[in-house]
Amino acid sequence: MTKDWESIASRKQEERASRIPKEWTLPSSIDQNRHDVLGVPRESDILTEDELRLTENYDATALLSGLSTGLLKSVDVVTAFCKRAAIAQQVTNCLTEIFFDNAIARAKQLDEQLARTGKPMGPLHGLPISVKDTFMVKGYDASLGVAAFCFQPAAANSVLVDLLLSLGAVLYCKTNVPQTMAALDSHNNVFGRTMNPINRKLTPGGSSGGEGALVAMRGSPLGIGTDIGGSIRVPALCNGLYGFKPSHGRVPYAGQQAAGLPGSSKVGIEATAGPIAVSMRDCELLMRVICDATPSNLDPEVISQTWKQQASLRLQSSRPKKLRVGVMRTDGTVTPLPPILRLLDSVSQTLSSSPSPNIEVIDIDISPLGPQCLKCFNGFMSIDGGNFWFDTLEKHGESLSPWLQSRLKRRSQKSLDEVRDLQAARIDLQTKALEIWRESGGYWSTEDSRAKKGDRTLDAIVCPGAPHPVAPIDRWNSAHYTGLFNLLDYPAGIIPIRTFGEGDMRGEVPSSPPMNGWDKINRELWTKVDKTVYLGSSLTVQVVAPKLLERMLVDSMKVLDEALQPLRNGRGDKRMSKI
Repeated sequence: MTKDWESIASRKQEERASRIPKEWTLPSSIDQNRHDVLGVPRESDILTEDELRLTENYDATALLSGLSTGLLKSVDVVTAFCKRAAIAQQVTNCLTEIFFDNAIARAKQLDEQLARTGKPMGPLHGLPISVKDTFMVKGYDASLGVAAFCFQPAAANSVLVDLLLSLGAVLYCKTNVPQTMAALDSHNNVFGRTMNPINRKLTPGGSSGGEGALVAMRGSPLGIGTDIGGSIRVPALCNGLYGFKPSHGRVPYAGQQAAGLPGSSKVGIEATAGPIAVSMRDCELLMRVICDATPSNLDPEVISQTWKQQASLRLQSSRPKKLRVGVMRTDGTVTPLPPILRLLDSVSQTLSSSPSPNIEVIDIDISPLGPQCLKCFNGFMSIDGGNFWFDTLEKHGESLSPWLQSRLKRRSQKSLDEVRDLQAARIDLQTKALEIWRESGGYWSTEDSRAKKGDRTLDAIVCPGAPHPVAPIDRWNSAHYTGLFNLLDYPAGIIPIRTFGEGDMRGEVPSSPPMNGWDKINRELWTKVDKTVYLGSSLTVQVVAPKLLERMLVDSMKVLDEALQPLRNGRGDKRMSKI
């Protein structure tokens, strides 16, 4: 076994650094190692006032309104975000592949086309979009931060990359991921560790952690990640952003760098792709244009259905449909820590007292089902016993990243009978979970006499994205609250609510013994951590809808996002300006 990964990593890092113009290098007067680096782009004097305005004051939807009419030039917008991405890289280590020059050249071509024809290329005309390192971009690596995959440039684009380009988008960089794609921090041996720009002591999440850090730094107006157990939602949670994971089959996924042997996803849990953004309307924008532009012949797994064809919260009669939300406080495996439980209480109370008469809140308890789902999910995540990754890492003598060292062990792969049993268990759990949505299913906590009729259903579920605040580096506990919905294949998203304040440090964990080892570790994130590390970090909620009801989820999240506005106190509550 060779041990040459260090030289490969050094070459890749040198290659990446060479693609950042020297004039975009941060001056030595800026402290790049302070905890909160969100203000560095403004302090750097690298961006002009117009570039600061473009990158800070507008979301992707607002930028597109100017780009599509020629009010904004794509070359100006793309250049501004390339410069800001370069700055973000220097303080958070969020990028892998950089192709700023190609992006600026494409932006100029799009501007010339619009000036010549008077028509934008497509609904994403001139908009810079960043993508996770898993996506293949022709001519660039999709190394996943692993030495064995380095210096193997893609011969073709991923299906979604081709689609985005056909819609007029400008791709300009790819973002960092954790080793094995199955960790909840974003560290690998080739590119190193991505940092959380809100507080570098806290994790940016994984596996789309580079995407989360870049969007939080406003180095991207719209990012695309992937999610198999929380990999879009956890970075959105950690960085105070909106994240959206669709069900499998809604967004093209074909042609990505595999995190396993070919075909292995078909016996496990399928990953999905979706947006990480600064506004809910940007999540809707990306989902809408992708659904409207994706014929089934692009990807054999895609369910071809336009946005208009999907179920929504439209009026069903002369009276508006009531949004009925189930509030789930625990999965029955890990009890959320005091600030998370208080947040859920305040969310429930705010929604119940909303001036809108069309929100109804129901408490639900899925704790009888949660532990079964966790056991099944963990079974799927270990089907091959980790052998693909151990074999891949050993080619160049790579060691495991810190977060994985106590969690990933080489084991025998599961037998055909064991895999079949897992598939049977998942189908059984997916069937049982259908009852969560019905008042007659036994999961609702209500004294309403109408409950006996069993005629009501939930539109969405609100629950934690994690049972703890944004965790310190390498201390993230588990993916229980996100992986649950990958197992069930439900679309799910993250809404940022407010920041963690002094009042959130109060409260104690239960005096009763922990339910299990997971619960014990979770409590230690309260009892064995200096709680001041959480100050200023993001507090969020997760919103879930039934399988393949992405438009229903978007509609529900928009209503909830507006209704929860009174709770906001800091980051996450800034309204985007109009062009």
